[in-house]
Amino acid sequence: MGSSPIVVSFLILSFLVTLSSFAGETEARAFFVFGDSLVDNGNNNYLATTARADAYPYGIDYPTRRPTGRFSNGLNIPDIISEQIGSEPTLPYLSPELTGEKLLVGANFASAGIGILNDTGIQFLNIIRIYKQLEYFQQYQARLSALIGAEGAQELVNQALVLITLGGNDFVNNYYLVPFSARSRQFALPDYVVFLISEYRKVLERLYELGARRVLVTGTGPLGCVPAELAMRSRNGECAVELQRAAALFNPQLVNLINGLNSEIGSDIFVAANALQMNMDFVSNPQAYGFVTSKIACCGQGPYNGIGLCTVASNLCPNRDLYAFWDPFHPSEKANRIIVQQIFTGSNKYMNPMNLSTIMALDSRT
Repeated sequence: MGSSPIVVSFLILSFLVTLSSFAGETEARAFFVFGDSLVDNGNNNYLATTARADAYPYGIDYPTRRPTGRFSNGLNIPDIISEQIGSEPTLPYLSPELTGEKLLVGANFASAGIGILNDTGIQFLNIIRIYKQLEYFQQYQARLSALIGAEGAQELVNQALVLITLGGNDFVNNYYLVPFSARSRQFALPDYVVFLISEYRKVLERLYELGARRVLVTGTGPLGCVPAELAMRSRNGECAVELQRAAALFNPQLVNLINGLNSEIGSDIFVAANALQMNMDFVSNPQAYGFVTSKIACCGQGPYNGIGLCTVASNLCPNRDLYAFWDPFHPSEKANRIIVQQIFTGSNKYMNPMNLSTIMALDSRT
């Protein structure tokens, strides 16, 4: 027997009310971002550094069609997460616009070129290393307290969503930057990974001390498969074995670290996002995701468009949605959207111990 129109209407109305109250919850939720160029949305524009994305054709598909400091043709991962939770994008912490009510949205502290280690990215000169980002987070909280009081500020930070993305540069721009690098002479690769994980633990513990209670921690992507590494290290277009080995060693140990920290705290504070698997899905089968290639960057020069930087003089593809990689290192906006979809709805293969949709549902009830 079918449901009566009145019952159906009531169910639809109930669903819409639930949705709107859920949207209300999510809109009020602040968002904080820490890490490297995968999540930097313009902090490096304010610094004397070579790690910049402030010139054409960066931002060619951004709503303003202008470069913003994002290492993307359009939106990056934090932008898309903000969009999905019904919030406006966070401003870079160094932006002069980040004042007053804008502070309630959160802030992005990320800086292209940085790593877990302080000596990662030294070639980029002036960048915001991770402990400086955490120092800025403390400063931000003082500014927030002045706006809404200490109690209100603590509540906002405790209820916020946090994203941290680190580790890739510690391999690409440190250990493997040059043959016989200082770190590769100091550590065999397995020992280097153990060292990185022990240093990352300190970063995550500090984030927790500073009030973060819902932290998405992304592992590294497939480091050996990016166009830059194909151009430098690949003979036949296969992913660079040594860098893939680094990612394969690092990511499971990061998950173990996260599980261990959650056990010690007695709560699922940290959530591991398996960026390696998320990326490998479309890297290994680009056509299944609507890409024509996952080897050649849209913007660049040389083999695989993987040499040097993306500049106005580079080769530029006409349709960015057909390329998994925008430049020699960074995914296109379309690829970022695929990654964020898995962050929201992915199974335990991608998100451990739960995905972001589950987190949002749980937190909306408390």
